[in-house]
Amino acid sequence: MKKLLSLILLINSIANAQFSIKGTMTPPEDSDWVMLHKLQGVKPKYITNATIKFDTIVMGAQKQALGKFSFELPNNAEPGVYRATYRTKGSGFIDFIFNKENVEFIFNPKYPEQSIVFNSSRENKLYSQYQEACAKVQNKIFEHQMNYLKDPSKDTKKKYKTELKNLKDIQEKYENKSEGMLSHNFIKASQRFNSSNIIDEMPDYLEATNDNFFKYIDFDDEVLYNSAFLIDRVNDFVFYLNSSEDQVTRQELHKESIEKALGFISNKKVKKEVIEFLATSFTDKRNSEIVDWLFTEFYDRLSNSDEKFKRKKLDQLSVSVGREAPDFTWKEGEQEYKLSELSDGRNYLLIFWSTACPHCTREIPEVHKFMKDFSGTSVVSFAIEDNDTEFKKFKAKLEGWHHAIGTHPEYKFDNEVVRKYKIDATPTYFVLDQNKKIIAIPNTIDDVHKYFENL
Repeated sequence: MKKLLSLILLINSIANAQFSIKGTMTPPEDSDWVMLHKLQGVKPKYITNATIKFDTIVMGAQKQALGKFSFELPNNAEPGVYRATYRTKGSGFIDFIFNKENVEFIFNPKYPEQSIVFNSSRENKLYSQYQEACAKVQNKIFEHQMNYLKDPSKDTKKKYKTELKNLKDIQEKYENKSEGMLSHNFIKASQRFNSSNIIDEMPDYLEATNDNFFKYIDFDDEVLYNSAFLIDRVNDFVFYLNSSEDQVTRQELHKESIEKALGFISNKKVKKEVIEFLATSFTDKRNSEIVDWLFTEFYDRLSNSDEKFKRKKLDQLSVSVGREAPDFTWKEGEQEYKLSELSDGRNYLLIFWSTACPHCTREIPEVHKFMKDFSGTSVVSFAIEDNDTEFKKFKAKLEGWHHAIGTHPEYKFDNEVVRKYKIDATPTYFVLDQNKKIIAIPNTIDDVHKYFENL
């Protein structure tokens, strides 16, 4: 009877076993919360949340602040990639592999990806060791390739071949070690392409890198899909490997890289989510040309496209480069003006600002002075105000500009024109062509300077 009871208790304890996820921040965040999600494509599944407990330890003669948190996962928790999020904006999260084992890590929340160290978890330790070992050798391969492009020599070729073999050995070693583990999928897909022979010319090197960027990535792999891996690789390819300071060249490179990346993806579910990720990224950059092209050339042809998603992105882009500026009217004295009917400039600078904004009261006089050198550009100043008292005083300093004012009885940013232009910060600049089409949205006063200097 005792033996039977012991067996029952053992079975119950195994069935109710839990796995712990423990994290330590150093230094800690200001917030005291962390949320845990399981990644599932681009829509993470919420699991639970925890409170950060603050502590201080003494290291040498100095005190070190810590923030600790922990989660408990039941025995039947699904293996996969999980995300601990501790900030609502920016890179405020840690991704890790969970595969029926305890996971413990320490990191700096300002640089999570670069600083994370796993204290427990065979899966995560192995993948981290693999990444570190590969990075060291890959850097040497890149260094030998660059040196050869500057000064070709047999010795550099030999060193290149030696490091290439070292990298191959590392890859084989970790693929064998990770067999049967979730990290195996990431290790296989993380291989970098390197030419079997050192390349003689830079254009050939760049072309080979571009053509083979996705060589080892399986877009049908469910483990990769249920992580940030695929999206991160597409992001790196489109926005970092294929970019340029020149706007026209940058647009061409983005289109070419998107077309190439999507050409590797046959899985409808993955292709849809990659296109939606790219459309969202370019919408955030107010790049309506690329978003329109993405929808027309790729998204609309999908059998599983989401019309609601498309409408939302196009609505967000109603005020962006390539779109016609929303029309509005204003009075200067007794004369009424309409933006669409202005004809006193070859192009137009439209500025939304406010006398209550310290940035504006410093910048706007600077812009006024600067724009005197560009007589072909007509400036339309739109002041967002609670009333016209300060506006009347300030606009007297801005001779030669058109002046409009927008108010609202409850909240000035709810003014109809302000809402049309989706203004949430001042100053905001728009450059319009003669037909009032938006041709640039400078972010700062420096961008305004650069734009007109290069016009």
